[in-house]
Formats: sequence, C-alpha cells, structure tokens
Amino acid sequence: MNVLDLFSGCGGISLGFKLAGYTISGGVDIDPDSIKTFQRNFPKSKAICESLLEYSDEKIIEDFGDRKIDIVVGGPPCQGFSSANRWNKENEDPRNKLFFEYLRFVELLKPKAVVIENVRGILTRDKGFAKNRIEKLLTNLGYTVDCKVLNASDYGVPQNRLRAFFVAIRKDYKETFDFEQLKSKPKVTVKEAIGELYDLDKNPKDKLTTQPKNKYLQYLRKENQEIYNHETKYPAQLTQERISHVPQGGNWADIPTELFPNNRSNRHSSAFKRLDENACSVTIDTGNAHSNYFHPLYNRIPTVREAARIQSFKDDFILEGSRTSQYRQVGNAVPPLLAKAVADALKKYLK
Repeated sequence: MNVLDLFSGCGGISLGFKLAGYTISGGVDIDPDSIKTFQRNFPKSKAICESLLEYSDEKIIEDFGDRKIDIVVGGPPCQGFSSANRWNKENEDPRNKLFFEYLRFVELLKPKAVVIENVRGILTRDKGFAKNRIEKLLTNLGYTVDCKVLNASDYGVPQNRLRAFFVAIRKDYKETFDFEQLKSKPKVTVKEAIGELYDLDKNPKDKLTTQPKNKYLQYLRKENQEIYNHETKYPAQLTQERISHVPQGGNWADIPTELFPNNRSNRHSSAFKRLDENACSVTIDTGNAHSNYFHPLYNRIPTVREAARIQSFKDDFILEGSRTSQYRQVGNAVPPLLAKAVADALKKYLK
C-alpha cells in the first residue's frame, strides 16, 4: 500500500510505515533540509519541498494521482479550531489554513485511510471542541474516525512521548479503527539504546565492532555497523560545571546556588535534567544549545545520533543539513516505532 506523508519532516511516520511493509510514495514539507533527509532515506519516493498553500489541485493530481495513494499521513497544525471561532468561518483562520490544505489532498486522492498526528492536548482543549471538529470534517469526507493519546514508550521507544493520533478509514470498508488492537512492547531504557556508544567519547570511531547486546540494538544497527551524525560537542565550561553536580534523573535543584547568578527558583523541573540510563528518556526536543536534558554520564547533551536512537530511528537513517537542523528534524519527528505500531494495526483493516 502506498503512503503519502504531508508535513513529512525528515520522515518519522514514513519510516514507521516502511518498517510495517508499506511503500513510501511521497513526502511534502516546506523545510529544505528535511526534504533532503527524506529523499536520502526514501530514494524511490517523490520528495517535494513546497508549502501546501502553493499546491494546486492539478499539481496534486499530476504528482500523486498515478501513484494510487492508499494512505495519507501527517501532522497538520490545527490550533485554530476553537469554540471562540464558531461565528467566523474557521477555514479563514490563518492557523487552520494548512489543516484544510491537508484535507484537500484527502478529498482529491480519496485514500483508504488517513492518519493525523498532533499534540496530546488537542483531544481535551476547549472541552474537546478541536477533536470534535477534526472528526466531523473527516466524517464529512466519507471516513469513520477514532482517536487516542499514545505514549511512545509503550511501543518499544526508549522515551516518554505523548502524542494524539486520529485514524480515519474510508466508510466503504465498514470498519472503525480500534486503538486497543495496537500491540504494546516491553519498555526500553536509555542505556539499552545508547549505552554501547558511551565508549566513543574516549575512543572515537566511525564503526562499531561489538555484537548488539539486546533486541533494541539488533533493530537499530546498520548492516555495516557504521555510526553517522555522532559529533560530540561539549558546552561552555560553566554549563559543564553546573551539570557535573546533577545525578542521573536529577535537575537544576541539585546544582549549588552559587553557580547561578540570578534567582533560580522559577526554573522548570526539566531544566538541567540528566537522563536516567535505567529509565525511559524524557521527551526529545528540537534544541541544540538550548536543550534542557543531558547525557547520563557526560556533561553534554546527547549527540544527534543518540537523540535519533532515543527516537527509534535506525542507524542507517542518515540526517542531512547543519547540526542544528539535524537536532530540529529529530526532535520534530514522530518516533518511527510508534508510527509502526499504528501502521501494523491499520494493515489488518485494509487488506
């Protein structure tokens, strides 16, 4: 079955669907580096750097009409759905424009299923107004819809990351997606994901020579065992000194007061947090110099590759662009193994 990924980023959802046996036909995103990464990792797909606002109906049909798109996936922004907007035309709210553009692809390509990923708050915000509008719009296009907040750590991702998913199946299939069909997996810890890379700080090399020691590493490892996107960079001396006082699982509260010139009591609990190697990671963000979480052992933030492993990207998934861009791409992505859990369950409905 052919998948089109809109707001694709570097391709987290696409990798999940590929791992589940789907064909990735295309990806569309406005960020040039993300599209370079997408094209590199899905070389047979049509990767297009374009705003959906610039996409004419004719161009959609020209680019994807003959590719028989079975599933449209992606994370369109939909902050503009609000009960305060009910007297206005919600499709004129600039914050909603891209969501309606996403639906235009669905309307034109008539896929068998649609998967929308979003922030978890979308389901409860404004007493569920946004959730109900999204469901109604998909129902009006001829789909049955279900939605749920999923935690990536329940599906083999070594990270607590909560995201809302809507899965819509075309009504002629006479089926409604049931999230209870998703298969959970045992929790994976930070150490299980990146522990074998610890030694590379002291003995840098581009290739691993050891055998993978757990199931997660067997999944991650590139065939030739090469390691890409693993440039270690240590922060300013003061930052290193501060984080040196923080034990695993600790945060800014463990740092001596004299190392902060200003009042520090208003800091969030995630500030200067050190990852606990025996637990799942905190949510990976898009930061580079501004990241709030640090390596379990070293006084630095995780490398791009370490962050990618914590997101469940395989080692042969190579990121393009500057280091800052790579961090942003990884942080913005849906964890592939979370997407795979949805893709696996969806397959049963569409056969």
